[in-house]
Amino acid sequence: MPPVSVAGKVMAILDAFSQGEVRLTLTEICRRADLPLATGHRLVGELSRGGFVERLPDGAYRVGIRLWRIGAQAAAAADLRELALPYMEDLYEVTRANVQLAVRRGLKALYLERLRGPASVPTVSRVGGELPLHATGVGRVLLAFAPEQVTDEVVSAGLSALTRHTVTDPDRLRAALAEVRRTGVAVTREEMTLGTCSVAAPVRGADGQVVAALSIVTRPRADLRAVVPTLVTSARALSRDVSGHY
Repeated sequence: MPPVSVAGKVMAILDAFSQGEVRLTLTEICRRADLPLATGHRLVGELSRGGFVERLPDGAYRVGIRLWRIGAQAAAAADLRELALPYMEDLYEVTRANVQLAVRRGLKALYLERLRGPASVPTVSRVGGELPLHATGVGRVLLAFAPEQVTDEVVSAGLSALTRHTVTDPDRLRAALAEVRRTGVAVTREEMTLGTCSVAAPVRGADGQVVAALSIVTRPRADLRAVVPTLVTSARALSRDVSGHY
């Protein structure tokens, strides 16, 4: 049902950016927000003048600095990110790989922080972006330790193939999640992006529940025996810090 109130229309426009794309055309925004083009044009224009969205030279739009600053103040995410950064920096110094922190938001993995360097393999993840739970290392961890109902919903929504290596069979996915619970580590090879391998471990809170996932994204041929112990140690150390302060 299309949003009725002005506030509902504005929220629908802003929510259009929550699906993982950095930039959207006006037509794409209106389609996702279920708004007529004329209404969307007027409201997006006002949001742009207010700094909540930014119009790019090619006419597309992205989240503006003003909205980003407001979102960065979300208490839970900011606190978790602040606790995690020292461990992520240490992990990057040891591995020189992409280091990522994510939490589950609905049926997606929401990335709170990412560290990378000139030698890191390119990835599609970005801070504030969302990626599928079934095809990413952090997503596999978050899904493995989520209620079974969440897995059922992910499967029902369809396991899309992002690459030719993506696990799209529900039985194979459930078996992979059982292996994550058994070993405490998720490994995905070229399932989200060709040329990358993701290794992730859970971050737990005071009650033992998984609150986030910490990962390394490197090249498929990397020797995981060298990086997994370092990743697991960092995730456990962060878990102790989270248990005491988060």
